[in-house]
Parts: sequence; structure tokens; C-alpha cells
Amino acid sequence: YDTARYTMARDTLDPKMTKRRLSAPVLRLLCSILLLNFAISFVVRSANHRSNDGRNNAMIPSFRTKTARSRSCHIEGNALWSTSSLASEEASLKRIKLLNQNVQSLKRVLEREYISFFNPMKTEFYASDVTFVDPLTSLSGVSSYQANVDMLAGRTLLGKILFRDANIVLHSVSGGEVQEDGTISDITTRWTLRFTFQILPWAPTAVFTGISQYHVKPDNETRVKIYSQKDYWDSINIMKGRYEPVSKSIAFSDFLDQLNPNKNLGVAPSAMGRELPYQLLRRGNGYEVRRYPSFAAAVIEYDRRDEGYELLGSFSREMNPLSPAIMEVSTSSTERKKYMRWPLMYEQTPGNEVVVPANLLEKAMQSSSVDIQTVPERVVAVGVFDDALTEPAVRAINASLRAAFERDGLVAQEESSNFLMFAQYDAVYSMGKRRAEVWITLTDNGHPW
Repeated sequence: YDTARYTMARDTLDPKMTKRRLSAPVLRLLCSILLLNFAISFVVRSANHRSNDGRNNAMIPSFRTKTARSRSCHIEGNALWSTSSLASEEASLKRIKLLNQNVQSLKRVLEREYISFFNPMKTEFYASDVTFVDPLTSLSGVSSYQANVDMLAGRTLLGKILFRDANIVLHSVSGGEVQEDGTISDITTRWTLRFTFQILPWAPTAVFTGISQYHVKPDNETRVKIYSQKDYWDSINIMKGRYEPVSKSIAFSDFLDQLNPNKNLGVAPSAMGRELPYQLLRRGNGYEVRRYPSFAAAVIEYDRRDEGYELLGSFSREMNPLSPAIMEVSTSSTERKKYMRWPLMYEQTPGNEVVVPANLLEKAMQSSSVDIQTVPERVVAVGVFDDALTEPAVRAINASLRAAFERDGLVAQEESSNFLMFAQYDAVYSMGKRRAEVWITLTDNGHPW
């Protein structure tokens, strides 16, 4: 009340203050109108915003649904692709496994055919248009293929007239690996073929060693068949360690050389009657490769060969020794030791070592100069010649033999260069045609047998 009275008195006394007091309500009214307009605008905008949020929220589930469906389809597509890829991979692995099994079956069929000399020949494993090529002949068709084998084996009229004692020895079957794309590498067999050409008066025996390469393809998804066979001879087809084709004239000349009695060396009878058996692995160009079984031998150190023959002959008089007499001479210039071995017995089971009887060991213990030595199974390269066994002749044959088999990729034992090893089949003072050989032992991983 006092304040109001003071204000009224002040406004009465001061006209300017009276005008100011009159304008204040107007200003307050204007402010209220502005505030009300702002409030109304805020409410309207809020309502519109909530309405728009409602529409947007109504749209969001549809978008999310589409996104979820898209993701679901993508995941399902990947799952279907993964399943299809896995099924395809499993089918491919299964096919390769079956191909491997059928290739192994084919290799076993080939082994049986070689053992039986293709009697019977399993024609169902050969394509009807199979081709056969060797250095002398070329054939096409499974019937021609079989007729050629039957003739060589003497199962046809012409074969019975021309040949006898035909046989083939299989040394190994290799290859036939199935690749990831289903292709099959060639199957390779290594063999020795022998037959007697009986139509000639002297009935020479021809021997061929070599390989056959079988081109194999799937006949359908899993079965396999032979579509071609190519034969190579060790004597003419090896070029720098690889098998290469040659002209038919070279092959024909090689065949005629085996029929020529003047060139067929190494067939003179031995002085001892019985010979140490061996398996011929290769008839190469200028050499042979043989596998000898484990054998027990009487061995002496000697100076003169005739004295060595006399001493070993006396020791083995009742033992029926085998030929050849095998000599080793040191190549050292300071120590010229010489040893002579006479084989007495050998192991008949391949891969085993001969067992020396106790009585033979006891007899050797009673001798002051003769020992019994067990020689393990080994593969040797052999150079055959008919000259006298003089040191210059042996050294020359040894050098040419080593050059020949090294040219064809074979490797000798490292210690073989420390001595000369040679064999004599006939008597020490025999006259006329002689039979002598130089031997070089091959290292175990230096040959394919």
C-alpha cells in the first residue's frame, strides 16, 4: 500500500513517468500474444513431427524385412553354392579313386598276361582300335595285336614253323598315375623277350630287352582301357638315357646280328660244365646288364692264373664248382693284389643270402690258402669278348664298357674303379674260341631294376 501510494504520487508529480506506466500494459499484451503464437506453432510442429515419425516407423519394418530377406537369400545362395561345390568335389574324388582302382586292376592284368605269355589275352582291357608299334612292326586293331602275340608264342601254324621256346620275363610295371583332371600317365613295363628261331639250321636264340609304354584312357567315367602300345629295345632305342624311335633298317640289322652265328658271342661251353645262373636285365648297345644271385665262393690270393686254377681245383674237387672263375685285380700302382673266386653254390630264392654249410666252412679253416666268401646278390654291367685275358685287353674292355653304360644313364659303384673284375669261362690254356667277360658292379640306385 505504501509503495502504491508512493508510485501514484511519483506519477502525479512526473508526467514522463505517467506515460511510461501507461505503455507497460500494452507491451505486456504484445509479449503475451507473441508467446502464445510461438506456443501454438511449437505444438503444431510437434504434432506434425510425431505424425511423420509414425509414418517413418511404419515404413522401417518393411525396409528391415526386405534387408533381412535379401540377407537370407544371399546366405541361402552361398549355402547352396557351397553344398553344390562340396558335392562336385566329392564326386570328383570318388571318380579318381575308382580310376585308380581300375588302373591297378589293369596293371595286375598285364602282370598275368606277361607271366602266361598272353594266354589268354584279356581283350576287354584293350580298345577295339588299339595300335601296336615296335621297332620292326606296326599293327592296328585288337585282333591283329592278338594274332601277332600268338604267332610269336608258337600258337599259330606259322609260329610253330618259325619259333620255339618263346618266353617273356617281366621285371617291373610302373606308371599309371591318375591326375586331378582324370588323365592317366602311361603305364611302363620292363621286360626280357627270348625265342629260338628254329627254321635256321643252327637254331639261334634271339634276345630282346626293353620297355613297353601303354597309353591308357578312361573308357567311361571309371573304366580304363589300353589305346596304344609302343615298344622300345634297349639295344637300339636308348639315346642319352632316353628312349627314342629309330628307323626300321636299324632294327632289322640288330635282329639279323642275333641270328648271325659269327657274331653271337658268349655261347661257348664253359670248362666247368655248370654256370652261375643270372637274369638278363638289358641287352644294350655294347654291353649287358645281369642280376646274379647271392653265392658262396672259394677265394684265394694269387700271382699266376694257372697256379690259382690248380689250387682251387684241388680244393673243390668233390664240390662240382660253377663257372666262371672271377678275378679281381687292384688298379693301385703301389699294391697289386689279385684275387680269384670260384662259385660253389648259390641262393635260389631271389633277395635272400646264401647259407654256407658248416662242413664247407670247416674245410676252409683247415686250408692255409683258401677262404669261403659269401657274395651278396648284385647287378653288374658286362662286356663280352673272345680275346685272351691279357691286361691290355681287360683294361680296354673295362673302359669301353664303362663308357657304354654311363652313356645310357647307368651308374657304377664308386669303389669299382679301384679294381678290374673279369670272368673266364674256359680253361686257363684253352685254344680256339674263348669266352671272357669284364664285370662292373652297378650301385643300387644307379639302375632301373
